[in-house]
Amino acid sequence: MTDVPASSVEIGHHFAAPREAVWRAWTDPAVVSLWWGSDPDGVVTSATLDVRQDGRFEISFTDSSGDSHTSSGRYLQVVAPSRLDFTWAWRSEPGVSSRVTVAFEDDDGGTSMRFVHGGLPGASDHDYAEGWRRTFAKLDGVLARRA
Repeated sequence: MTDVPASSVEIGHHFAAPREAVWRAWTDPAVVSLWWGSDPDGVVTSATLDVRQDGRFEISFTDSSGDSHTSSGRYLQVVAPSRLDFTWAWRSEPGVSSRVTVAFEDDDGGTSMRFVHGGLPGASDHDYAEGWRRTFAKLDGVLARRA
């Protein structure tokens, strides 16, 4: 996985679940509420998703320390069940926006995901690579329980 600028995080991940289930996990607010946020003990407090081109999303969650966070953005491209492309912003970092692209492919009885979070600001307080890896581990658990 090359040609990714230093201001990007790229993660390849395999889910032991069908692509339609992984797609639903990214696009159904009820399922998103089960896994969003990097804290294993964090809890989603609200999730609003209008999954269509130019639709918006906003997801709020509280981590185990009691800190609340809200991420939001606008869908730039939605190709069910294979690709999501959206802007990303934190309420706590006004005026700072980045871009996320998630692509899904059928792979060996499961789903291969290519995730790129680009345009990341150098001054952000967030460790995106580690945070997304912990988040995807939570999603693995949700998908395993829903199988």
